[in-house]
Amino acid sequence: MVEEESLRVVRCGGSELNFRRAVFSADSKYIFCVSGDFVKVYSTATEECVHILHGHRNLVTGIQLNPNNHLQLYSCSFDGTIKLWDYIDGILIKTFTVGCKLHALFTVSRPEDSVFVIINKEKPDIFQLVSVKLPKSSSQEIEAKELSIVLDYVNQSPKCIAFGNEGEYVAAVRDFYLSVYFFKKKTTSRFTLSSSRNKKHSKNNFTCVACHPKEDCIASGHMDGKIRLWRNFNDDKKYTYTCLHWHHDMVMDLAFSVTGTSLLSGGRESVLVEWRDAAEKNKEFLPRLGATIEHISVSPAGDLFCTSHSDNKIIVIHRNLEASAVIQGLVKDRSIFTGLMIDPRTKALVLNGKPGHLQFYSLQSDKQLYNLDIIQQEYINDYGLIQIELTKAAFGCFGNWLATVEQRQEKETELELQMKLWLFSKKTQGFILNTKINMPHEDHITALCFCNAEKSEQPTLVTASKDGHFKVWILTDDSDIYKKAVGWTCDFVGSYHKYQATNCCFSEDGSLLAVSFEEIVTIWDSETWELRCTFCQRAGKIRHLCFGRLTCSKYLLGATENGILCCWNLLSCALEWSAKLNVRVMEPDPNSENIAAVSQSSVGSDLFIFKPSEPRPLYIQKNISREEVQWGVFVPRDVPESFTSEAYQWLNRSQFYFLTKSQSLLTFSTKSPEEKLTPTSKQLLAEENLPTTPFYFILGKHRQQQDEKLNETSENELVQLPLTENIPAINELLHTPAHVLPPASFLCSMFVNSLLLSTETKSAEEIPEDIDMEEEKESDDSDEENDFSEKVQDTNDPDLGEDIIHQLSKAEEKELRKFRKVDYSWIAAL
Repeated sequence: MVEEESLRVVRCGGSELNFRRAVFSADSKYIFCVSGDFVKVYSTATEECVHILHGHRNLVTGIQLNPNNHLQLYSCSFDGTIKLWDYIDGILIKTFTVGCKLHALFTVSRPEDSVFVIINKEKPDIFQLVSVKLPKSSSQEIEAKELSIVLDYVNQSPKCIAFGNEGEYVAAVRDFYLSVYFFKKKTTSRFTLSSSRNKKHSKNNFTCVACHPKEDCIASGHMDGKIRLWRNFNDDKKYTYTCLHWHHDMVMDLAFSVTGTSLLSGGRESVLVEWRDAAEKNKEFLPRLGATIEHISVSPAGDLFCTSHSDNKIIVIHRNLEASAVIQGLVKDRSIFTGLMIDPRTKALVLNGKPGHLQFYSLQSDKQLYNLDIIQQEYINDYGLIQIELTKAAFGCFGNWLATVEQRQEKETELELQMKLWLFSKKTQGFILNTKINMPHEDHITALCFCNAEKSEQPTLVTASKDGHFKVWILTDDSDIYKKAVGWTCDFVGSYHKYQATNCCFSEDGSLLAVSFEEIVTIWDSETWELRCTFCQRAGKIRHLCFGRLTCSKYLLGATENGILCCWNLLSCALEWSAKLNVRVMEPDPNSENIAAVSQSSVGSDLFIFKPSEPRPLYIQKNISREEVQWGVFVPRDVPESFTSEAYQWLNRSQFYFLTKSQSLLTFSTKSPEEKLTPTSKQLLAEENLPTTPFYFILGKHRQQQDEKLNETSENELVQLPLTENIPAINELLHTPAHVLPPASFLCSMFVNSLLLSTETKSAEEIPEDIDMEEEKESDDSDEENDFSEKVQDTNDPDLGEDIIHQLSKAEEKELRKFRKVDYSWIAAL
């Protein structure tokens, strides 16, 4: 049974991987990236997430390797803390509390006990680069209040600050200014570019900066696409700079190689440019990376680069400019038109991805499964160009069919509309285009839905449009003399007094179709397509429409733009109840009668869980998000939960996910017992639940055979040694990192005791005689020892029950022998 605590809203994945620069481990085996409140550790070879570092209570804003220990990682967050991690084992080592919002983090090898962060204390727009001294202490939580300002009035972006020449100076850019602070001299040099409004100098703004690792050289990127290399900047009058120009738009990021012989740059062209020896002629390119390059990182070993992109993607690149791995997160599109859907086959979350694509995203593994190219045209990244938009999508027939709608409109009278039907191919394990319909309606399509009833004989699709019609599309035989084929065709066209059709949905058994025409809801028979009844409350245009499920299938729910939620009884054809609620999202749970409604208020968004049969909500949670919730969806659980509280039972079979205006994917969770385990226990628990890979099956059979042999031989053997892998003490000793273990002297006794045999003693008949003879020869006191051992064996009688005999050590036995030789006859004379 799940421990029931208060529900809380948590980020469930899909966070931005490109929010900050990614960081490589010293051996280039791992790559670290911030992801919301967490830090994720990925393998550069397999692209798999190895660890998720939990601990921060707010957005993580910076990560850096510990320059004094390459197996440790620093992270900072808006929660005002700096945390030190052992990323190999995923264990939090220390927490340093600074007390103010931290916007970025930098580390240098000197000084050893300090890091640099960006803060803003006074005004929201004024940021400072400060040095934070990290006190040395044995406790896990330490206050770090000793701050010293290095540079004032800096940009909050970490791309605008860089340390150079092994930490001898730091460069910061903002607007048209470049500031360089020298740590030894404790002086600051400032340089300014022309900011006049003429065309020549109109885009001189600094966008990013990078410093040469071994020389006094600073590279700066600018809004006009130029790269400037600054030298002799330790003298305010003799400084010089040279220009490199290839980018046609702003330079997004810069990075020097480890040796400093190459400079890497990237921008909106989706091309990584390598400038060899800082020369205009020596350029190498890695094109077609798919999206704008936001960040560039270089591994400490120098063998790998990585680029972070605007489509929430990280590409790992070899030194010879060949892409080797792609880590793809949830793509954040400009706007989500399709809403949130669940693929019935893979249980993946489906929504708009990169332009013209649908993305299939695994919520369990928090990674993208694949992209489906819907529009099938090359995307041209040009500002002001009107693109073809993917506006609607729906799954039908248990994932066998997918319907999509795409449109493009330059003027009001020039609408390009296309609907495509995709069939899932078992052979290719993907969707194949089956039918393409040009201009299925004369105006924008507002809704589409499949009839997903189990007893449905023929696949049916309904589309609703602003042209005042809804159309019924059915699957027909489209075979000819060359091949067998099926295709979709229009079977029925319906309307109601020339009102715009806004929503449509089928009942659970597929017998009824509900179509809303502005303020009026119409009910149609799905067999004859006859109008059965209408509902009109005059409470505003219908925004959402859905049928009840299971025992509540006789109800129909509708939410209006005027903030009224109505529930109609289909048997009595009357209004059952209504409530004043400004519903923005309304989603039915496919596995229960529950319906989730998210309302919008001036404070934030509120969640209501209810059944259509009664207006009293089962569960209410206020302020689930400060911003507007745009979409929501119920995801069926693979393993049902066991909440007993009536308020939480709606989470037993399905989990509710919702997407906010800023495209944050959130869900509800309670604190489970897993969160209370120690890091070592988590690791041991994870080892017991390893996934069944092909290698596991081979190794598993081998281990099973070994276990069977041990069980057979153990019955005939006198002594059976304990299996070390089943002893918790040994597991703790072997799996806990050495730097967090207690002293070896403390562990020795625990370790030795865990290896000792059980206290079962042997009878006198089972002890071999040759051993007794050797003992007699070894000691003169053998008779006394044998007498003593026989007495101990006699006391080990089964009639004693639960009494436990303490086994004496050799030193204790020698002391007892001395006491036995002492003459105590004088006591009798007393």
